[in-house]
Amino acid sequence: MTIGKHSANVLASRFSAILFAACLILASCKGESAQPSDQMVNIGTHSLQLHREGKGTPAIVIDAGITDGIDKLRPLQARLAQTTTVITYNRAGYGQSGPGPFPRDCAREADELKALLDKVSVPGPYVLVGHSLGALNVMVFASKYPKYVAGIVLLDPPPLSFILAQDYKELGAMAEGMTAQWESIADSAAKSTDPQDKARSAFFRAIASEHREMFGAGAKLVAGISTFGDIPLVVMAAGKANPNFGPIAEEYQKYWIEQSRALAAKSTRAKFVIAKESSHYLYLDVPELVAENILSLVK
Repeated sequence: MTIGKHSANVLASRFSAILFAACLILASCKGESAQPSDQMVNIGTHSLQLHREGKGTPAIVIDAGITDGIDKLRPLQARLAQTTTVITYNRAGYGQSGPGPFPRDCAREADELKALLDKVSVPGPYVLVGHSLGALNVMVFASKYPKYVAGIVLLDPPPLSFILAQDYKELGAMAEGMTAQWESIADSAAKSTDPQDKARSAFFRAIASEHREMFGAGAKLVAGISTFGDIPLVVMAAGKANPNFGPIAEEYQKYWIEQSRALAAKSTRAKFVIAKESSHYLYLDVPELVAENILSLVK
């Protein structure tokens, strides 16, 4: 699928501006997300910030989308923790977590999550919940460590054929520009003597690497997963088109939904859900629906 050059340019300017502003806000808030109940856990190469809440098994483990830290997940975590143990964490470079090895691809992040869970002695199998990029990470985790997985919930995962550069290639070019922009911000911040700027540099360096690998190694890894067998799987798709995609917003949303629906075929025990009134941030827009579907796997 392709779109016109003018439309692509409009989308690029709108989308880049929005994500750029969002990332500046997130980066400027580094250091404010730690709470007394958070833990810093050394996994060998670096330390990760973890928040554990609730009691019971199976534990729910949540991996956030790109640029998003555990602060955004706290309301959902509190809701789920009324039923069982819930783990959220900040990936390398986010929040209080230290910078980790590069590249920041899905395989590395899945391995680091496994190391984190082992370190804090949270017993498996887990109900894995991944939003956006986090959905790619938990799929790779499930393919590498299937005996540790009791269920999988994917919240609006990125369209696979898009991140494989098969469809909407103009938007792929836009994504490459965003990665370069984030790397440039990281380079500039790294030259500062201000400790907060150093932290911003680590954050932008991490998300730039994650973004690049999502369209490279991450996409290939997920495409190579033929099946999750009989592991229970819920795939939730957003129903609302993103107006920032301009004239192709509705078309692109329908495509995204069908790409999500296709993922459900990877399990013999799958459920596909469309949240018609939700944007990409399902757990913020329809938290009760998200919690209901997660807890259906717990129960």
